[in-house]
Amino acid sequence: MGDVRREIEAVWRIEGVRIVASLAKVTGDLGLAEDVAQEALVEALSAWPRDGVPITPGAWLTAVAKRRVIDAWRRRSALDDRYAGIARDLPESIDAEWEPIDDDVLRLVFTACHPALSRESQIALTLRVVAGLTTEEIARMLLATVPAVQARITRAKKTLAAAGIPFETPDPAEWKGRLGAVLSVVYMVFTEGYAATAGERWVRPDLADEAIRLGRVVAGLLPREPEALALVALMDFQRARFAARETAAGAPVLLGGQDRSRWDHGQIARASEALRRADAAATARGVGRGAYALQAAIAECHAVAPSLEETDWERIVVLYEVLGRVAPSPMVELNRAAAVSMAVGPAEALVIVDDLERSGALSGSHVIPSVRGELLARLGRQEEARSELRRAAELTANKVQRGVLRAKAAALGSAG
Repeated sequence: MGDVRREIEAVWRIEGVRIVASLAKVTGDLGLAEDVAQEALVEALSAWPRDGVPITPGAWLTAVAKRRVIDAWRRRSALDDRYAGIARDLPESIDAEWEPIDDDVLRLVFTACHPALSRESQIALTLRVVAGLTTEEIARMLLATVPAVQARITRAKKTLAAAGIPFETPDPAEWKGRLGAVLSVVYMVFTEGYAATAGERWVRPDLADEAIRLGRVVAGLLPREPEALALVALMDFQRARFAARETAAGAPVLLGGQDRSRWDHGQIARASEALRRADAAATARGVGRGAYALQAAIAECHAVAPSLEETDWERIVVLYEVLGRVAPSPMVELNRAAAVSMAVGPAEALVIVDDLERSGALSGSHVIPSVRGELLARLGRQEEARSELRRAAELTANKVQRGVLRAKAAALGSAG
């Protein structure tokens, strides 16, 4: 049973969002699509240990979920053309080949990012239905409470249903109202793939690759939109380093210890070209670099540097300063502090981090004590550094991250 459960979890991780997107397209009801998909998973837990795992498990789950849709419509006495249409589409065999339409996931993103929803609800709903994150994971990403995130998602689904919002890619005239939210949630999905907030893996390549795919589709639809192009560049720069960010056993390898020959230099070259096109599009529009272009420029500094020591840290500090004016956030300021520590020294960086902590920003997150611990260790304040690293380890929900922080604390030795 345990092996089958793990296989079901793997199938859902890979195909879950496409299954929900396919069902949402058929039903026009995101809430119903999620419900019947979960019912299909429950049935798989019962049937697969008994009957064996199907040849095409995604097709099996989709077919069972579609039958649950019919049951739901029967219960609602809604035997209309939708019912007849879905019945005709059912495969004769549950193992029939299933090929989801490529744009279904993108339609799902655009539906979740409808302007009828608040930005907070757009982000929470998309992370839930597209990234498949739990409410606990989303709460950590958004620095919000779990009940608040649950309430946002519930309200968002009710709003979409009550407004009768169609499951479709909007007309080009509607793009402007949704593009910012779409790019934001695509990058948040990628970020969860780049550094998982919870679980037993340091990275989640499946999420990162899906975010890049969606980003490229959006950039293809809007080839003159600077920030869409810049987001693709940013994600490609970061994805290019994945092979060196983990050992074969899954242990994390931090930037300074990575074998840069294992970076995907072809992907780095494509990212640089995408950033050049983003810059050209911004120039043609008469605007400067936006937030994604500035982050991509920072990522390029890392990607082209021969080593950690030979990185252009002064330029990175300047880019973070500009980013802090364009899109101010506590994380931008924390990253600026890390860059200052390399360009100027840990004492100057510690002043920035201490000010940030006093402001109450990022409270409850492991990131501030983690950075403080690193800076204190470099300043020779071992006991304080050990305490901060241990505090950071207790705050993170990622098992691998916790192990890294505890190892760093242990490496500083015992109090003397």
